[in-house]
Amino acid sequence: MLAHSASSLEPRAPAPRGAFQVASRAFSALRHRNFRLFWFGQLVSLIGTWMQSIGQAWLVLVLSHNNALELGIVGALQFLPVLVFSLFGGVIADRWPKRRLLLVTQSSAMVLALILFTLTATHVVQIWHIFILATLLGTVNAVDMPTRQAFVVEMVGRDDVMNAVALNSSLFNTARIVGPAIGGVLIAWLGVSLLFLLNGLSFIAVIIGLAMIHTDELHTVIRPQRARGLRASFTQLGEGLSYVRQSAVVLTVIILLAGIGTFALNFNVVLPLFAADVLSVGAPGFGVMSAVLGAGSLVAALVIAATGRTPRMSVLLVSGAMLAAFEIGFALSPWYPLSLLLLAGCGFATISFSATANTALQTASPDHLRGRVMSLYIVFFAGTTPIGNLLTGGVASAWSPALAVVADATIAALVVLFCVSKRQVAILPPAERVEGMAQLEARPFSQPTPAAAD
Repeated sequence: MLAHSASSLEPRAPAPRGAFQVASRAFSALRHRNFRLFWFGQLVSLIGTWMQSIGQAWLVLVLSHNNALELGIVGALQFLPVLVFSLFGGVIADRWPKRRLLLVTQSSAMVLALILFTLTATHVVQIWHIFILATLLGTVNAVDMPTRQAFVVEMVGRDDVMNAVALNSSLFNTARIVGPAIGGVLIAWLGVSLLFLLNGLSFIAVIIGLAMIHTDELHTVIRPQRARGLRASFTQLGEGLSYVRQSAVVLTVIILLAGIGTFALNFNVVLPLFAADVLSVGAPGFGVMSAVLGAGSLVAALVIAATGRTPRMSVLLVSGAMLAAFEIGFALSPWYPLSLLLLAGCGFATISFSATANTALQTASPDHLRGRVMSLYIVFFAGTTPIGNLLTGGVASAWSPALAVVADATIAALVVLFCVSKRQVAILPPAERVEGMAQLEARPFSQPTPAAAD
């Protein structure tokens, strides 16, 4: 972007060029055909996913008669497999062509959504059905999430990976705005079952996009020749963990992810209770709250995409602290408009944190270890949700939703303070990545052979 001098009398001449440069940089990853196909397919699918998310939360409240603990159990069951199996999902992602894996996982998620629609539409759904389906979806996501994260750099290359991560965040949060807004209206108008049908059908878009990807245009990834079997999988998992342990920067990011992912990001589980009992705005108001949270996230994602700056540790620390502060403010707010404003701040801080952490880990990872490193991102950012959901739901059920959110935010703030006291590196991750790759390439297990064609 061009800087404008305070003494300039005619700033209009360079402005169009500067605006064009910003717009071009903000969407630079979309110049890759494969990423465009994947991105637009995900846009449709994620709108459906958010519609199902709000519908499932409301359905659980209806079936459980506003039981916060059972709401927390559903969230825990959906993410428990992610916590347990994502590390091995990363091993699978490094071992097999990622496009093929995503076709399998996305098709499986579609089937599960259609099963939930059938149970709900026929009025036979019970809470234990939701428990089982949530667990199965979590098992699918244990492979899908690290594979999807690691696939980004294969579609766009290292130069555009931060922009691609930011665009994925903007995509996710556009869906978070549109999906709950539509879902809240549909729940009040036609009931929840239609949301599950629309989600199932939305997977068709991403499956078509994946099928149309040109594999010869993917950025080459060299995979070492590896043994198969359970013992070999544990060995390969150890290789990824060893790399993380050697990198002070990556380890700090993981600690932040663990603290914030376990506690600060799990206030979502009690949002329906705030809507129903604290703020008394019902299902439509719940949809608006979710949409506003997404709007703040979308603004952050677009800012990151447009600036395209190198990820910095200071951004992680400040955004983590901001998230904790906004959550405490939201928990204590008695006014709906103020609560919406604070939710927008929570969304902005969340994406500032997560996009920076994601990009740092993507660019710090050698190609043949990226699936395993990103599986750690998934484990500590999303997989710890069962712990956070159970704690948050339990505290909300025993005392109050506000106390649960304040407690979570306080713990997250303490983790941020710990990392501030231990901070050693300000800039993520180019020098760290080069050093880490050199260490790995000197080891016997990193000798590469060409990967099989997808």
